[in-house]
Amino acid sequence: MTLDPRSLAAFRIALGAVVCADALLRTRDFQLMFGIDGMFPPEVLRRHFGDAWSWSLGLLLDADWWNAAVLALEGIAGAALALGIGTRLATCAAWGAVVSVMRRTLPASNAGDPLLACLLFWGMFLPLGAVWSVDAARRRDGAAPPEPASRLASSALVLQIAAVYLSAGLAKLNDTWLSGDAVSYALSLHDHGSHLGSRLAALTPLTRIMTWGVVATEILGPCILLAVPTPRVRAAVAALLIGFHAAVAALMSVGLFAPVGVAAWLAILPGECWDRAARFAPRGMTTGGPPATGHTRAPAKRMLANALCAAALCIAAAAFLHANTSWRERPLPAALQASVRLLCLEQDWAMFGDVPRQQQWVYGRAELADGRVVDLLRGGRPLETVLPAGGFLSLPHHRWQKIFWELPKPTERIFSPGIASALARDWNHRHAEGEQVRSLEIRFVRMTSAPVPGTLHELLLATWPPRNDSGRGSLDRWLDQRTPR
Repeated sequence: MTLDPRSLAAFRIALGAVVCADALLRTRDFQLMFGIDGMFPPEVLRRHFGDAWSWSLGLLLDADWWNAAVLALEGIAGAALALGIGTRLATCAAWGAVVSVMRRTLPASNAGDPLLACLLFWGMFLPLGAVWSVDAARRRDGAAPPEPASRLASSALVLQIAAVYLSAGLAKLNDTWLSGDAVSYALSLHDHGSHLGSRLAALTPLTRIMTWGVVATEILGPCILLAVPTPRVRAAVAALLIGFHAAVAALMSVGLFAPVGVAAWLAILPGECWDRAARFAPRGMTTGGPPATGHTRAPAKRMLANALCAAALCIAAAAFLHANTSWRERPLPAALQASVRLLCLEQDWAMFGDVPRQQQWVYGRAELADGRVVDLLRGGRPLETVLPAGGFLSLPHHRWQKIFWELPKPTERIFSPGIASALARDWNHRHAEGEQVRSLEIRFVRMTSAPVPGTLHELLLATWPPRNDSGRGSLDRWLDQRTPR
């Protein structure tokens, strides 16, 4: 399957816009999430990764200005990619910046971030700037025509996109999804639902149909695309999955996953879609056309690019098999594991594979110097310890939601002390002496429906000041000695 240059251009523009928007949105919490004394201290991240293959430019220097430069690189590379300025270099820079930012803020990253990185990686092997770009405009002024899309690179991108949905669909072949209950739980405000999604969650017959429809779409969509890659089938599957992501964006809080998913399926659109659109375009407007078919890249360079793409495709295929078969019970060979991490081609896409029959929430109980007890995670509003109004949506934004969905996992608890101390310092920096935080407890609560409905399970995630093994004694002594600044 060879991808149409206009579809690749639409894919490029959408990806560039997402990369640029991501960089801008991340500036909201720069000090908290990128600062050396923020929620994710560099030494803790390095210890969490445990090897040098999980690289990040943000971890090369322990300085706030350096992390600001990496974030700026993401924004600039995204804008250049969207405009098609030095497209191949911009794609490489965007990939490096996205991987770096994602790993620098790992607990705040969701499936949309590694998917964005994977799409940019395969984009480096494709002529994304062949049409609808500044590069293309320059070529019209006398430069050599662009190269056509490589069949191997096109196939790699298509297989990557298919792998995401097939992996997610296979992970859903369990009782919660097959019984039709999963979507109603996932759309709760106390899980991943938006306000609109939480309203739909109460409509049981509809959510049952939606649950089965999600499983069928994620498994059958990529299978049909790969088995029957005709233009009509490609257009139908792409339209179905773009609609799927639009619904996800409206009904759930999933960060970048929805817009990145839409961008991915734009690349699949066959040329016939653009030809048809051209018939309805106003006079004087054009949707462009395929570039010249001559190969302009030197044969040696083409061969090297194809060899690198083929090697990366083999690595990604091995990672997919490891993540989605019984092989996952055993570790990958060291060299293969290093390659997967080096290229950021992890293929575990089991999003929402397990949706327990429960509701969950988090709160940050902060005692202030003036005697008030507030929820520090929700801007200091009165504390609600059971089903706080707005659920996870009442946290500042999706990055915060992701942190506290993940923090209860044993592997993520290494970040607990840094998160609690950074939140307390940030609050105290922004408030007067009488409103300073004296103590903070971050607690995660689950309310299960079985075996006894309404049973609460509470987990203390983090405290500030830190407690030793004897519990509250050290906290009491600390509070007696000073008021935190």
